[in-house]
Amino acid sequence: MEELGATVGVVECRICAEAASRSLGDYRFCERHYARALTQRGSLWRTDVLSLLALVAFVGIVYALDAALSPTLTGNALLAVGAVVAVVPAVIWLVLFYRHDRLEPEPAGMVVELFVLGAIVAAAVGIPVVRDVFDVGAWITQSTMTQVAGNILVVGLVPVALIYLAVRLSVYRSKEFDEWTDGILYGTAAGLGYATILNIDFIVSSGGADLGPATIRVALTALVMGSVGGLVGYFLGHDRLEVHSAWYVPLGVVIAAVCNGIFWFLRTSVTGGFVSGIPTSWIGLGMAVLLAAAVTGFLARAVRKEVDRELRAAPAGGPTP
Repeated sequence: MEELGATVGVVECRICAEAASRSLGDYRFCERHYARALTQRGSLWRTDVLSLLALVAFVGIVYALDAALSPTLTGNALLAVGAVVAVVPAVIWLVLFYRHDRLEPEPAGMVVELFVLGAIVAAAVGIPVVRDVFDVGAWITQSTMTQVAGNILVVGLVPVALIYLAVRLSVYRSKEFDEWTDGILYGTAAGLGYATILNIDFIVSSGGADLGPATIRVALTALVMGSVGGLVGYFLGHDRLEVHSAWYVPLGVVIAAVCNGIFWFLRTSVTGGFVSGIPTSWIGLGMAVLLAAAVTGFLARAVRKEVDRELRAAPAGGPTP
């Protein structure tokens, strides 16, 4: 529905209070936000590839140091180092991903807010619901069917739904949320916050895992949660700027939950030992990298196609009344 400005008959921009002179679908924009809505950020794919490489390099360095030095950290010292290891992958990806928006970046405080909010919902709701309410550890491995259903409907859906709520109930209506890629950034931040709490919980509950294997586990968790968070954010970002049917965003949540659940199903299916001489922990990391690359490829291609479509549809002349 069009909003009337302070002057009767003046239609306001969907993002700001300026008079609207352009349209996308049923939404109206001022010239500045119309141009930004059509802006294609070609650095998205390159930035995420760099992030993936940085994470894999971090894992390799920590794993090599752990193997070479065999540190004898115990108790609180091991937990403290493990907590740092749990945070670093999320920070690496978040910083590099934030830099892709450097031409007109989102307020850093809002990105940090989403990261913290993702961590809060994980600690307050996500982990207790999955572990205590559904008690997945007691039944999820009973059969292949329960593994698939449990990983998609519980392990996959609960975090994705909470990431959606974190973005939807916080920054969604902000004037700073004015580009398709903003949703990807905010969703990724919330997903990485969620992943950080999952990783800290893993390290604490395991009494401080060995640094090498623990680093692989925390990196793959950050990759997966950041990817599905970005996927949810894409649908929210697109919904923020264009009119869609009521099922559009729920469909995005379902797709992200299925991706998340299938990954963890496949990950738990190869837990322990070796496959063709390769440790399954590294296989899990490889699967996480592939999932992150696939999701990023989808996002980059989808944004590019939609921007091209809007540019072809945009009038060649002056403003649209």
